[in-house]
Amino acid sequence: MERLRKALEKTWDQALFLESWKLARSKKQTAPEQDFLIWLILGGRGAGKTRAGAEWIRERVKSGARHIALVAANYTEARAVMLEGQSGLLNIGHPSERPKFIASRRRLEWPNGAVGQIFSAEAPDGLRGSQFDAAWADEFCAWNHAEETLSNLRLALRLDGEDGQAPQLVVTTTPRPSAELIELKETKGVVTHTLRTAENAHHLARNFLSTVEDEYGGTPLGMQELEGQIVSEWPGALWNLSTIAKSRENTAPDLDRIVVAIDPPATSGPKSDACGIVVAGVKDGRAYVLQDATLSLARPQDWAAKTVSLFESYEADCVIAEGNQGGEMVESVLRQIAPNLPIKRVHAKRSKKTRAEPVSHLYARGLVSHVGRFDALEAQMCRMGAQGVGTKTGKGRAKSPDRVDALVWAIDALLGRVRVRARVRAV
Repeated sequence: MERLRKALEKTWDQALFLESWKLARSKKQTAPEQDFLIWLILGGRGAGKTRAGAEWIRERVKSGARHIALVAANYTEARAVMLEGQSGLLNIGHPSERPKFIASRRRLEWPNGAVGQIFSAEAPDGLRGSQFDAAWADEFCAWNHAEETLSNLRLALRLDGEDGQAPQLVVTTTPRPSAELIELKETKGVVTHTLRTAENAHHLARNFLSTVEDEYGGTPLGMQELEGQIVSEWPGALWNLSTIAKSRENTAPDLDRIVVAIDPPATSGPKSDACGIVVAGVKDGRAYVLQDATLSLARPQDWAAKTVSLFESYEADCVIAEGNQGGEMVESVLRQIAPNLPIKRVHAKRSKKTRAEPVSHLYARGLVSHVGRFDALEAQMCRMGAQGVGTKTGKGRAKSPDRVDALVWAIDALLGRVRVRARVRAV
């Protein structure tokens, strides 16, 4: 009797864990009722897409899937998000049903005999020769070699589960404008659910949503990161995300010249603008944006120290500093830290948008690449000149495109001659 009682208690506990998710999840976090090959979940930051993907794998394992593929941008992300994150496979479901992680083998083992293997999109060929009955692909839009990795994964989905269920794949990702995502979304057998960050607000920190909406609301990046929408451009903007994404690189070549450009604020304090700081380099007539190191609410000694640190770490050739806001003061603050720092002061004679237009043309010609993603910088770029996009802070004060200003000074210093030649040819 005691053994039966414990068995019943365990079964009851397991049922409660299962029901808790069924009650908590939204319709969009629930697998489609119709047959599908791929369930594509597009979601904003904190929208609950990771939990939906992990819970779907848990349910598939419980119902009969025994050979599981787990694919992320790299092994570190797979472990940190898909396994050990708060919504990861090691932390959901009843404790007695959770898998054991064997790190040395990159392998999960469930108590019922199911096995999960972890793969990285950095090594697409790692999927060759394997076969699975279920798979979870996380942050697809962050994958290098996305097309090749997805192709190999789909070819490996060729086993039926023990329950007779045909092999299926769930893809969870924050959408970005990429040919691979658009092609996947339009593939036959793909069912797409879109999750908005606001729909999961009750599971987020109290001020998270208001903070990110103040920063990104009304911008293409906000539509992407908060609404889960695939957005490539905004009417009237000098830049669009698809143009930026098209030239994005993972690494930069051995650069001929590197500059650190700064756009210092006129004042310091809680109401001051940020200090735009951008590092960029050039190779064979092509510019590479290496880092957006913009500082908010920074004192002069803070942004000066950051600038000098970047100059030294990147072994840069020059610091480009806008001199409209107390040019001599800017140079003086920098030289207090590095007396021999090579500084070139520049002065703005035209409006910010007018200065930015020639640089946006260089992007359109494919002459500028971002080495990695710079969300805040790219949000400002796609806001610049856009129609119907607010430019006020929450307190009604004009919001300075500090990051873009620093970017424009950097690219102009590196590709100024290219821009002039383009203008001459246009005339």
